Amino acid sequence: MMDWLRDNMWAAWLTIAAVLGLAELASLDFTLLMLAAGALTAAGVAAFFPGLLWLQIVVGLITAAAMLAAIRPMIVRKIHHGQELKTGSAHVIGRTGTVVKEIHPDGGGSIRLGGELWTARPYDEVSTIAPGTRVEVMSIDGATAVVYPVGEPLHHQLDSTEPPTPNDPPQT
Repeated sequence: MMDWLRDNMWAAWLTIAAVLGLAELASLDFTLLMLAAGALTAAGVAAFFPGLLWLQIVVGLITAAAMLAAIRPMIVRKIHHGQELKTGSAHVIGRTGTVVKEIHPDGGGSIRLGGELWTARPYDEVSTIAPGTRVEVMSIDGATAVVYPVGEPLHHQLDSTEPPTPNDPPQT
């Protein structure tokens, strides 16, 4: 048995790498994966230099240490600092859709947004938006998307009951 192991040390290193790789699936910490990479390089050294166990160990340790020091932190940073996950209706705010049924200030309109049909009302509460118009979702009110046509500047209407105060900037 020992003679076979000495002649096929590359197979032993490959087995160690496979075991470490499978154990990584349980931990998901990327530490065992880096050690598996070290064992894999040791298997490569063993294939070319079967009698030099000390060289296989040194190359495997150096590779594992380099992977732990350089590669693992980059992978962990990439995974833990990804985009924020938006759930619920917040994931549609800022997205664009197409008006399917004319949108009136009194409601009753609808838009297609990513394959879904949403009821919609205009953002400025005075506009009517025709079918086929591209709109952006400004907010969600219950189950209704509050939308505004893409590419048009936002207009804020003053209440007709409230006169402008002297400190208000001129309206354009």
